[in-house]
Amino acid sequence: QLQASGGGLVQAGGSLTLSCAASGSIFSINIMGWYRQVQGKQRELVAQVTMGGDVNYDDSVKGRFTITRHIAKNTVILQMNSLKAEDTGVYYCNADIAPYNPQDRYVYWGQGTQVTVSS
Repeated sequence: QLQASGGGLVQAGGSLTLSCAASGSIFSINIMGWYRQVQGKQRELVAQVTMGGDVNYDDSVKGRFTITRHIAKNTVILQMNSLKAEDTGVYYCNADIAPYNPQDRYVYWGQGTQVTVSS
């Protein structure tokens, strides 16, 4: 349902782009975003964007990351600039989707993609 791509290894100060595309039965997508998980810790929100275009960023990435949603393509892009070692982790795409009608909504997760920032 959610296909994530991007990620990889980059030096500190570099950039990476993550992409996530939703497919299947979609009546509407309410929120799409990215979470990060570091080994031994809980998954944490990095950035998210609502259907109306409202965005929310974790304080640690404000000014460095930009989340963009392409409604027609059911896709969300996370542009990550000025990467730091502490940005390292597995990034998961997340979406709140109503497959058939606006009342029945479900949370979907994509497969994780590894982002490693070397210092």
